[in-house]
Amino acid sequence: MYLPLLIRIKSKRSMKHLLLLFVVTLQLHTAFSQCTPQGNPATYGTNNVWIGYVYNNMDFTSYRGYINQGNSGNPNFDQNFGGDNVSFPTNGCSVTTETFSVRYRLTKYFAPGNYRFIVGGDDGYRLSLDGGSTWAINNWSDHSYTTTTYNISLDGTYNMVLEFYENGGANRISFNLTTLCAGTENTSVYGTNNIWNAYVYDGTNFNTYHGMVNAGSVSNPNFDVNFGGSNVTYNTSGCGLQTETFSVRYRLRKNFSNGVYQFTVGGDDGYRFSIDGGATWLIDRWILQSYASTTSPGITMNGNYDLVVEYYENTGDNRVTFSMQQLMVLPVTMEWLTISIKNNQTYIDWAVSSDSNPKIFEVERSVNGNHFESIGTVQPGAGSTKFSFVDNTVGEGHYYYRLKITDLDGVITYSKVEKVSIAGRNSGLTVYPTIVTGNSFNLKTGSALKNVQVTVADLSGKIIHEQKIGNVNAGQIISISSNRISVSKGMLFVTIHSADGYNITQKLLVH
Repeated sequence: MYLPLLIRIKSKRSMKHLLLLFVVTLQLHTAFSQCTPQGNPATYGTNNVWIGYVYNNMDFTSYRGYINQGNSGNPNFDQNFGGDNVSFPTNGCSVTTETFSVRYRLTKYFAPGNYRFIVGGDDGYRLSLDGGSTWAINNWSDHSYTTTTYNISLDGTYNMVLEFYENGGANRISFNLTTLCAGTENTSVYGTNNIWNAYVYDGTNFNTYHGMVNAGSVSNPNFDVNFGGSNVTYNTSGCGLQTETFSVRYRLRKNFSNGVYQFTVGGDDGYRFSIDGGATWLIDRWILQSYASTTSPGITMNGNYDLVVEYYENTGDNRVTFSMQQLMVLPVTMEWLTISIKNNQTYIDWAVSSDSNPKIFEVERSVNGNHFESIGTVQPGAGSTKFSFVDNTVGEGHYYYRLKITDLDGVITYSKVEKVSIAGRNSGLTVYPTIVTGNSFNLKTGSALKNVQVTVADLSGKIIHEQKIGNVNAGQIISISSNRISVSKGMLFVTIHSADGYNITQKLLVH
């Protein structure tokens, strides 16, 4: 069967018109079937407007063009590309919404604060805050639409990259950014007058700071807190906190009169207690548990101390408690203590009140004012109130001295700390490199030394490495290595001590 002829050619003129129509139609078809992708895929969007670079494959190949998402007031968006298996236009060429991918880029400034990112996708998605070097959110697999939440503290300008791919079926990518409430206090400040500063964090390891509360009273530093109950909102100076998976750091600077004190700390879950600002833990029960408490032995204290109680709650019930009591007032009373230098020797002289009952004095020395060691003892005679001791084992450097006093009842107390400086021979100690990026450094001395011991301490005086070297020849290179050095970022103090009187400290910076 023949189809009817729709166009009857009556003349040569009609033939020319038909040919012209065919050429125009062919040109239009060619124009629509060929296009040039627009945009530079390496460029970041600004002012909360993402640039999304669209590709015709799932692995960011066969670039087609770009789209924009977000607006000047808000970078959030939710895109489904017009539906499943349809033609989606870009600034450049269209893409069919099957087996394609999009890489969104946005440079954004974040004021100091806490932020929450929620990214969702069908199929794979991932979010980076450092230009794609690492992924804060990474759900790079085939799946139906799902979301991932990520909380972080930010401050400054970040190059954000959001990547998405679609394998088949439905498609969708969404981005949501919100600012979380945050505390504004300086969390290193200690409370005073028996009132603790308690810094509250979301997360069991002091992750995101929410705000401050107080504990204790002017008359008594003791406290017992249950945060209003399990899984409820607990208000702070900044943000409310849900009482699941959180932590609190309590700080109090307190003056103790000369005496013996005992501390009891309890918690559900983990707790620990320090009297030296957190450098060491007098009580340490940092585990998941039902409520339990721990009591310290009697501690002799005299003067100002930086008390820290740390607590975390995982799930379920929560409670943290602190109490202290003074067991006795010490009978030994120091009248005076003087330190003097003569002929590169240290003379320590002191006196106690006539009603004191000392059993023994121990003279202690330190090179950093925090870590002390005993260098001798003085046994008081009957009725004696004045005493002295000579330290002739020191070389050039700075030294700290104190007395450890034990009375007839076995109670221990300490004198105040005195500092002296001695100028003398120099061993020519060299520490290199002075800026350390790994876990080792070298020492070299300009003279021979006997029974050398090397100590590495941090700014708080905490010893992070000790090493006995033995005898050292002049110019000998000593290698010091410890994994604890590489994790102790910041300033360290390296002290070399020898049996023939050298005790010299130099600084070391660890990056």
